[in-house]
Amino acid sequence: MRLTLKTIKSALSIILLILSVISCKEEYTPKQKDYVRIDFPVKKYQFYECSRGYSFEYPVYAKITGDSNLKRPEWLNIEFPQFAGRIYLSHIKINGNPGVHADESRDLVYKHTIKAESIDETLINIPEKKVYGIFYDIKGNAASSIQFFVTDSSTNFLRGSLYFNTQPNQDSLAPVIQFVRQDIEHFIKTLEWKSVNK
Repeated sequence: MRLTLKTIKSALSIILLILSVISCKEEYTPKQKDYVRIDFPVKKYQFYECSRGYSFEYPVYAKITGDSNLKRPEWLNIEFPQFAGRIYLSHIKINGNPGVHADESRDLVYKHTIKAESIDETLINIPEKKVYGIFYDIKGNAASSIQFFVTDSSTNFLRGSLYFNTQPNQDSLAPVIQFVRQDIEHFIKTLEWKSVNK
């Protein structure tokens, strides 16, 4: 087979075309997800007295709402509109046996183990106000990141759970969870039972 100038030019053109196509291929590098910057409000609290036998302080940037279907007037919500978050508060009167309700609360918390990486428990013990309970820190992409219950161990039992109206994402929600966590801690520290303190 004789190579002619025309065949060499054709072969070189094909090789150059293949090389140009290969060299134009860009390698795809996925971009990291960015999260929206959140401007947090200044911490400031206001007093709330519930007709069901307890009072507490809650943030001025939150609002108190009742049970949406009005079946449980003793249940309240602390809503955080700017974060699309809500703390559900369930209050019940007990007859000296908080253990049953504490077990139920624990069962509700541990239903999150499917998505949770870990669940940390911290005892709540404020004897001067007769406020005892457990604070649950739920790590990972669980639906609820913080839950707690408090009781005076004789008459009142109050359970709280924090939820956001968004897809759970530990990375994007972490700053908001930490911010609201401080408000929950303040709520617990300022909680007072009317029947105990009067």
